[in-house]
Amino acid sequence: MFSKNLAALFAALALLASLVSAPAAGQTPVLIGLDAEFGHKTSTSAQAIQQGIEIAIEEINAAGGVLGGRKLALVTRDNRGLPAVGVENLRELAAMPDLVGVFGGKFSPVFLEWLPVAHELGVLLLDPWGSADPITENTYRPGYSFRLSLKDAWAAPAMLNFARKDRGASRIGILLPNTGWGRSNRNALVTAATSAGVSIVGEHWYNWGDQSLLEQYRSLRAAGAQVIILVANETEGALLVREVAARPPAERLPIVSHWGVTGGAFAELAGPALDEVDFAVVQTFSFIGQDTPAARRVLAALKARYGIAGAEQVRAPVGVAHAYDLTHLLARAIARAGSTDRAKVRDALEKLPAYSGLVRHYGRPFTPERHDALGPEQVFMARYTAQDVLVPLARPARR
Repeated sequence: MFSKNLAALFAALALLASLVSAPAAGQTPVLIGLDAEFGHKTSTSAQAIQQGIEIAIEEINAAGGVLGGRKLALVTRDNRGLPAVGVENLRELAAMPDLVGVFGGKFSPVFLEWLPVAHELGVLLLDPWGSADPITENTYRPGYSFRLSLKDAWAAPAMLNFARKDRGASRIGILLPNTGWGRSNRNALVTAATSAGVSIVGEHWYNWGDQSLLEQYRSLRAAGAQVIILVANETEGALLVREVAARPPAERLPIVSHWGVTGGAFAELAGPALDEVDFAVVQTFSFIGQDTPAARRVLAALKARYGIAGAEQVRAPVGVAHAYDLTHLLARAIARAGSTDRAKVRDALEKLPAYSGLVRHYGRPFTPERHDALGPEQVFMARYTAQDVLVPLARPARR
């Protein structure tokens, strides 16, 4: 009798141990990776993207998670904006079981270096910021990169049309970084110039970390440029603004900028010089003036989770908004696939039905021929105030 009771006790202890040591079937989390420029000292884009993902994950998990109750969880890595580090991090993240895809940050060169590795490993690349056209326009089939962000092919005509219509310029000078992002923009600007009714009178290149852009600026002005199209992140963008503001007023050309500057402490770095220069920048989303249920919900979460007081205080707003919508689309693809199998999730992303998100209503987010969820109709221009608020100059109607 004693031996039977002892055997039953051991069996019960073994069962308890198995329940404690191994999670219940189906309850291991489904992982989403984020590898971005957290260690870049002036950047705010990685943090904004993380906020958007985390708010979406919280909503999805509160609604029951995915795949019969499994929670989504975020795993982050810091590539410091360096492509080689990004590739190493991508390989590490791709090796994790139940990780379905990896979000990136604002640096297009990292995405471009990721492309062959991601397609070799069959891991999803999810782009909420990088704008270089080849991130989605490439020869990889089936394609594993999906973008919910701006494209250079849309930014170029928006900047050129603004320069012509709003600043009265027909002669344009362009200033570009010597990177894959810079080359993507150069191609897009040259392609769009004729239809925009402008001529490009000169182009100059710079390297990240250059200590001055004044000589390139002077050369473009001497060539007859009436507006400078700038492709830059916050450090070089602020450098140029300070140098232009130091010139006599008659020598200060308007600057129409790509949106890399909005992913960091641009206004802080530019300082009072920003009030002395006519500076406009491309955007695809602003919380300012938005009164949709999604906008109210996300703003409330930003305040509760991160202490962000309101729409005007959101840093790098496109990062928050794009990452939020893209996470919800990914969760829907996981549900449609019925699995964390990356190939099945990839196929499901191409077949998602309509979804009304924060940025727009997506009639069909992605197709086999189109891995870009936004369109040129989302692009508008904005400006910074002295209080570091990014204010839309004009915004298209929500579609």
